[in-house]
Amino acid sequence: MSDFLWGVSTSAFQIEGAFDAGGRGPSVWDEFTPIHENQNASVACDHYHRWREDVALMTQLGVNAYRFSIAWPRIQPSGKGPVNAEGLDFYDRLVDALVDVGIAPVVTLYHWDTPLELEAEGGWLNRDIADRFADYTSLVADRLADRVKMWIPINEPAMVTLQGYAIGEHAPGKTLLFDALPTAHHLNLAHGRAVEVLRSFNAHQVGTANNHTPAWPATPADQPAADAYSEIHNWLYADPLLSGRYPDAVADLLPIVEGDLETIHQPLDFYGVNYYNPTRLKLPSEGNPLPFELVEIDEYPRTAFGWPVVPAGLTEMINALRERHPGLPPVYVTESGCSFPQEIEDAERISYLDGHLNAAREADVAGYFVWSLLDNFEWEAGYSQRFGLVHVDYETQRRTPRDSFHWYRRVISGE
Repeated sequence: MSDFLWGVSTSAFQIEGAFDAGGRGPSVWDEFTPIHENQNASVACDHYHRWREDVALMTQLGVNAYRFSIAWPRIQPSGKGPVNAEGLDFYDRLVDALVDVGIAPVVTLYHWDTPLELEAEGGWLNRDIADRFADYTSLVADRLADRVKMWIPINEPAMVTLQGYAIGEHAPGKTLLFDALPTAHHLNLAHGRAVEVLRSFNAHQVGTANNHTPAWPATPADQPAADAYSEIHNWLYADPLLSGRYPDAVADLLPIVEGDLETIHQPLDFYGVNYYNPTRLKLPSEGNPLPFELVEIDEYPRTAFGWPVVPAGLTEMINALRERHPGLPPVYVTESGCSFPQEIEDAERISYLDGHLNAAREADVAGYFVWSLLDNFEWEAGYSQRFGLVHVDYETQRRTPRDSFHWYRRVISGE
């Protein structure tokens, strides 16, 4: 497994802090207020100032790949127009430092931090954002394409649509239900435009990172509910990227313009799967406008977030992807991790990661990225959930590797 990628993942908004530093503009998450205990990410892990320390931690860990995201508002503070040189310089230095220590940079161009000005113009409901995203991609690729090993244009578009625009749990907090579906098409279109741009800069491997969940029916009679949920969560994003078509159930609800599917259906060098848990569904009760209802999965252990721990679901999902898309490119697990409250001795996290890593190996993946290197700002949950191999004291910013950090180091080194 000499070419296997052993990695860790983070995202810019969750760790960087430094909202007002280096010419960064505001993002849609800066303004989103329904956060646990009114917390915010203005400091977070202060990675913007402490990135050298974090690279040193990764060197100690022994990973050979680091997946991180670039903050669009640092590159274009308003989401359009000329580059903010100071913001781009920050990532240039980070990429150089990673390459210098033999860690492959894996760049996500968009991990949910839409520039606030673009959101005011409609955000992902506005088709024009795909053009803006292509412009932004060209600015980043022009500087970094020669050194970045892997590119992921958009992280988990399903979560942007479902949680950001359909039910309002994430920024921008809209509750549009099925009227949120145009955002799915515009996210897919932006992915395709970005792939075209990256290819024009001779970028190395280009792929994606989609959130996937096996959809389990509560009873055999609930299979239609599970199928409907899977089409919206899984196949609405995978199908057009991999086969150039949308699931029949939703295709007529999307604002498709001639040529869009050809743009979206670009050859990919890899396919990233972000997996946390399966989802159980039943047919909707009276008055529910959706074609499904979620049902608790209570026969498995749970994380601190309440998510069921089901490693076999990862293998199940990757197998389902390969069955539906026989030409699936090499698969990487681009996120896999768990929240537990332990300070340093985190045996539950080790057990979780061991199970999921074994499931990933069973599915014959090309790499595995733990979410996350650091405890971080966990979106609407604020600082209440700790996903890190490294514990962060938010008062002092002291980083302390957990037992799981040392366990992962031993796994990587083959000890």
